[in-house]
Amino acid sequence: MYRLVATYNHPENPAKFLDHYENVHAKLALNQKGIRNFEWGMCSTADGAAPPHFLVAVCDWDSKEAMLADMSSPEGQEGAADLENFAGAGVSFDFYEINKGI
Repeated sequence: MYRLVATYNHPENPAKFLDHYENVHAKLALNQKGIRNFEWGMCSTADGAAPPHFLVAVCDWDSKEAMLADMSSPEGQEGAADLENFAGAGVSFDFYEINKGI
């Protein structure tokens, strides 16, 4: 399995960000044909302090090649283009092959 983790910075308007993310961007992510898992959540901390990020999303594919194919597809390009509609505060991406623990 191959994973993409997107970490979103705190937006100026959290309610507007969440509305767009849940009702537009998340649906675009799910339109990708090779995606095997998609989950997201708002960040928090154990002590109630402000977390370093606002939201984290995780997407899984069978392989790096499957992820690259999805990202270059029309559906993947539509999702990438949508970032400018809501992620103005910034987003970081990490990619990795999933390795099982003990």
